[in-house]
Amino acid sequence: MKVLVDTSIWSLALRKKKRISKSDNILINELKELINEVRASIIGPIRQEILSGITVENQFHTLKSQLKAFEDLTIYTINYETAAHFYNVCRTKGIQGSHIDFLICAVAYHNKMSIFTCDKDFELYSKHLKIALYKTR
Repeated sequence: MKVLVDTSIWSLALRKKKRISKSDNILINELKELINEVRASIIGPIRQEILSGITVENQFHTLKSQLKAFEDLTIYTINYETAAHFYNVCRTKGIQGSHIDFLICAVAYHNKMSIFTCDKDFELYSKHLKIALYKTR
């Protein structure tokens, strides 16, 4: 089954490897396995987040080219509506989150995918939303 890989995991894997913790290395290796198995998925907003902030033109174009190996999942109107609903549900529980986070949750929900992330906010969302978080093997 495909897995929606969050920006936090992509960023971890793309970061300069000066000091990588053992737990970070586990996550990076898991992403590599998902890629090798053709199970890693992405959406346009995650692609945008990954590419944002890269000010060196060559690095930007290299990464942009590498990410072309991953086709964006289509985002439909129902995904945006569900994301707004998820936002409202969490907000009534006192949980704040970004619109992109809730869009990730909605796309994963509608595609029956788990979300691979190291962003702790998703653990909070999962307590109130019908989303599945990917667990490393």
